[in-house]
Amino acid sequence: MPPPASPPPKANKPYFFYGHRTPSQNRPTVRGGLFSNRQTLKPQKPPSKPSIPFDIHKWDPHFLPQNPSPPPSPSPSFSFSSSPRLSPIARFIIDAFRKNRHTWGPSVVSELNKLRRVPPTLVAEVLKLQTNPTLASKFFHWAGKQKGFHHNFASYNAFAYCLNRSNRFRAADQLPELMDSQGKPPSEKQFEILIRMHSDANRGLRVYYVYEKMKKFGVKPRVFLYNRVMDALVKTDHLDLALSVYDDFREDGLVEEAVTFMILIKGLCKAGRIDEMLEVLERMRVNLCKPDVFAYTALVRMLVPEGNLDGCLRVWEEMKKDKVQADVMAYATIIIGLSKGGRVEEGYEFFKEMKSKGHLIDRAIYGSLIESFVAEKKIGVAFDLLKDLVNSGYRADLEIYNSLIEGLCNVNKIEKAYKLFQVTIKEGLEPNFLSVKPLLLCYAKAKKMEELFKLLKQMEKLGFPVIDDLAKFLSLLVKEGPLVALEAFTHLKAKGYISVEMYNILMDSLHKVGEIKKALLLFDEMNASNLKPDSFTYSITILCHVDLGKIQEACEYHNKIIEMSCIPSVAAYSFLAKGLCKIGEIDAGMMLVRDCLANIDSGPMEFKYSLTIIHSCKSNDAEKVIEVLNEMMQQGCPLDIVACAAVISGMSKHGTIEEARKVFSNLRDRRLLTEADTIVYDELLINHTKQRTADLVLSGIKLFGLESKLKSKGFKFLPS
Repeated sequence: MPPPASPPPKANKPYFFYGHRTPSQNRPTVRGGLFSNRQTLKPQKPPSKPSIPFDIHKWDPHFLPQNPSPPPSPSPSFSFSSSPRLSPIARFIIDAFRKNRHTWGPSVVSELNKLRRVPPTLVAEVLKLQTNPTLASKFFHWAGKQKGFHHNFASYNAFAYCLNRSNRFRAADQLPELMDSQGKPPSEKQFEILIRMHSDANRGLRVYYVYEKMKKFGVKPRVFLYNRVMDALVKTDHLDLALSVYDDFREDGLVEEAVTFMILIKGLCKAGRIDEMLEVLERMRVNLCKPDVFAYTALVRMLVPEGNLDGCLRVWEEMKKDKVQADVMAYATIIIGLSKGGRVEEGYEFFKEMKSKGHLIDRAIYGSLIESFVAEKKIGVAFDLLKDLVNSGYRADLEIYNSLIEGLCNVNKIEKAYKLFQVTIKEGLEPNFLSVKPLLLCYAKAKKMEELFKLLKQMEKLGFPVIDDLAKFLSLLVKEGPLVALEAFTHLKAKGYISVEMYNILMDSLHKVGEIKKALLLFDEMNASNLKPDSFTYSITILCHVDLGKIQEACEYHNKIIEMSCIPSVAAYSFLAKGLCKIGEIDAGMMLVRDCLANIDSGPMEFKYSLTIIHSCKSNDAEKVIEVLNEMMQQGCPLDIVACAAVISGMSKHGTIEEARKVFSNLRDRRLLTEADTIVYDELLINHTKQRTADLVLSGIKLFGLESKLKSKGFKFLPS
């Protein structure tokens, strides 16, 4: 009998067991049994743009895309409260700080009291992320007040790091005392942390302070920590302290390592104590090993910047004594050092030795030797080195060509220098002002203006800023004499090569040599042209007019500078203040002194002392004024008319004529003032006091309204 047919299976209804739900990115589709056949929908990526093949010939390093992609938004995983590296309780504590704006208070304490207990490991975990030293200190001490709580080394170390991050390293240095008071004597590790913090920040004296504290606690450092302390002291130029630490090192019976010897040797080299360095080096040979080529090269590189070339040669002899073969870096260091130190012949001998050993010679070595030989006017040797450079497969750079061009011009071989300049252009180099400066100077001195203008035309074709370069050229040419520069400028002006800066350079140089009228003629000529004078032009004009005694005109040009919203030069302020004081306009001179100090960061020292003199006059005591004058002269400021005018201004306003005369009499008795100067200053004092008294009387008349009554009685008021 056949078995009964089984009923057809029922269709599964869509409910949570079978999971026939709409799929999404975060809710996977479930097919079949419970949590089986899970499929996750991946988010669709935006269609990528077709990639354009890269062409090096069309590449522009300065190109920026029109729509640059915005910077990625910071991921929430970087915040402290959601960092996966933090435990949940640590997140709770940091969130409590954040909710209260990182300030300690009752609300923070109430949040923390919700926790049953905060263990030391949790304190360390929170402090590792803290940047607020005040909040960290409060939390650290709150945790220590828990019943039966004791900080461990991890929490102390985390607190030290937190204080150091906030630049509270002095407070971090007090942690050993805090640990000792809480029954947890510090170990070597705690002192090592403090020493490492200070040495990384180049605080050598703080390293020594921690080291002394370490000895007070009876903790003996290991060799590694001794080396760290000595290295920090040597790097911060405290060699004597490093040697005292080394004495303690030997008293403890420790054995030096190679690092220990090299720290001392480098420090002694840096201080120039070569004999002591050789003693330590000999001790290193006997007790440990010989230094290698890298150690010797480091010593040479340390001595070269200090200018101790004799010490370099002695170190080199020690290297030969140890039969250490110098490498390319050692040769390059000593050759370049000797060349720049004015001992190029000795450097050339090392160059020959290096070449005989078959070392690859760097182009920098050739450049330093060529430049030094050119400076000593040994052009033949310099060109031999250039030939050797090219034969070695190198290509001379622009600095080498510039030095050779200058050397040829110095020995009056201008044509060869010009040919070498053409070679730089053919080589594809881009000449600069240093390339043409020697040629321009030689052409101007030799009055070869046709060649000079030919060179200027070529400079224009090469894209030189010709007008700016000509201003630099004139600033160098005036050192040969302002009249030579003026003659060259006359030819340049005929060709249209003029600028305000060029006029300023010539006017300033002419004023310095006393050719004031020629300087003012240039100023009038510039005004007649299309050029507009700047503040420096007017400042030079002020100097010229003051020297001619035309103070009124100088004041007018000062006002023009102010109208341009500019500031006069320090020299213009100084000259004009002295000129005003000479003609008795002392109040105007003192006002100019105050204006200068208000507008210029580092004004003249005599101006600063002038205000100090006026302030000391308030005591109406000649002795105090004389003390200020003595201090001013001790600081290197001469006793000039501005200082004497300050005495007159201060005493006429705050003191008496008698006290002012005592000051001038004292200066005359000490032969700081002549008899004629004393008489002149006495007259200025009397006239200024009269003027000030008259001004006070007029102010009183106007204040009480008596001006009209006096006019009705026939009194006449002169204009102020």
